[in-house]
Amino acid sequence: MTDQAESVRVTDPGKTRLPQPKRSPWRADPRLLGLTGVLVVLCLLGQLTRPDQFFTDGNISTILRLAAAIGVVSVGMTFVIISGGIDLSVGSIVALASVWLTTLATQSYGPVVMVVCGALVGLGCGLVNGVLVAYGKVVPFIATLAMYVAARGLAERISGRRTQVVSDPGFLAFFRGDLLGVPVLIWMFALVFAVGWVLLNRTTFGRRTFAVGGNAEASRLAGINVKRHTALVYGVAGLCCGIAALMVVARTTAGASTNGMLYELDAIAAVVIGGTLLTGGRGSLLGTLIGVLIFTVLSNIFTLNNLDTDIQNIAKGVIIVLAALLQFRSRKTRTSP
Repeated sequence: MTDQAESVRVTDPGKTRLPQPKRSPWRADPRLLGLTGVLVVLCLLGQLTRPDQFFTDGNISTILRLAAAIGVVSVGMTFVIISGGIDLSVGSIVALASVWLTTLATQSYGPVVMVVCGALVGLGCGLVNGVLVAYGKVVPFIATLAMYVAARGLAERISGRRTQVVSDPGFLAFFRGDLLGVPVLIWMFALVFAVGWVLLNRTTFGRRTFAVGGNAEASRLAGINVKRHTALVYGVAGLCCGIAALMVVARTTAGASTNGMLYELDAIAAVVIGGTLLTGGRGSLLGTLIGVLIFTVLSNIFTLNNLDTDIQNIAKGVIIVLAALLQFRSRKTRTSP
């Protein structure tokens, strides 16, 4: 299903309706079909190069666990980019939340407080970004760049640049466990994605997100509180970072100021690959999901074949450039007479 917003036409501010996402079966969307084809080709390549390892239960589980944390961050990034913004601070927020929830003081209160603390730290950082952008009128690039530096520095200050090992057995038992044979981390990713999809495609909040990204001034004339909505969108992204921090800590059993390194680049790349316009107003969480899986499968193939990370980064860069060129060509085709 495509999450594409229609343009806003303002004739009478009192009667203007919010733009409705076009809802057609996602199988009919050539962009998603193309992305699915790329993912299938990568899976076939992985099977051809490592027939004894790729399509095994253990490797598939590894791919999904690795995709879980960056996938949750990418869900929040999709909301931000659709609204016409950008967030460069997501990786640093993940680091700060992971450090804060693994301090000895936090762990002494048990796993529930650890979870709440991680989520609140992420939410708080996101709202700070949103307030700076919406009410302070700071350019999103600058506001989130400042948070990128400040959050990483605060994480280093709190942890003393040391790794904080999780000692709470209840936390590790739950988040590193399985539910119906599926790791809890994968269930968390699925739940966040499902909630995000409903929020984006079936609620007023989602329609307003598309509207603000498509035309902020027209949205304001239509009665939308653009500033408040923008702040809330960044809050959603921050909350996703807090959840991702929990997942990173569960996977590594430690909190560190180096957690979430380059997550902002991976998340933006996955969102762009998924077809979300960097200019805002159009996007798809299904596309973002496939974009996350494409990069994760690609990394897994390189790891299984013992290839250097520099070649992997070059391949990622080529994919990102191709996706950006396709976006530009698609917009040029739609706007040409």
